[in-house]
Amino acid sequence: MDCTIIGIAGGTGSGKSTFTNRIKARFGDEVSIIYHDSYYKRQDGVPFEERKHVNYDHPDAFETDLLIEHLKQLKSGKEIQCPVYDYADHNRTDKTVLIKPSRIIIIEGILCMQNEELRSMMDIKVFVEADADERILRRVLRDVEERGRDIRGIIEQYLTTVKPMHYVYVEPTRAMADIVINSGLNDVAFDIMSAKIEQILES
Repeated sequence: MDCTIIGIAGGTGSGKSTFTNRIKARFGDEVSIIYHDSYYKRQDGVPFEERKHVNYDHPDAFETDLLIEHLKQLKSGKEIQCPVYDYADHNRTDKTVLIKPSRIIIIEGILCMQNEELRSMMDIKVFVEADADERILRRVLRDVEERGRDIRGIIEQYLTTVKPMHYVYVEPTRAMADIVINSGLNDVAFDIMSAKIEQILES
């Protein structure tokens, strides 16, 4: 199937999901979204307390090979069963979500441009950036309100894995992006991306 793959990367709390969701709201079923977080590795034999302290910001935490295989299936016109990850349980569930092929496929995640093979499949690469203080504040709100986390645990995780891994693995992918935008609420960037997607859909 002739499809365009768009990668949207950036640090935690930078506005990646906001930008992605705006595109989805604009184009609906013409756009399929795959979240890299859905492909965190299963940890069925690992106790919950140990799962809480896994480095989820390292490339090894993801089953990226499965994501790549799923992308290949979508490009060939096949449906996939995308994994579902439970942030509160720190583990992948037994549930899956059906994703159908579409002309536009968006892959969103902090490390979605870090893997060379995955990055090479992307036709457009976007990096969303924001000041570090804004990112951590957004992460705190999100993790408390949406993921059932406590403040102490959020701070510990941020200082021990999120912050150092950002500088080692996430920030370097900024130089690999075709487009760099400041926050997911950047209307000019959204209009430019929307115009590009419209052009692709009309071709």
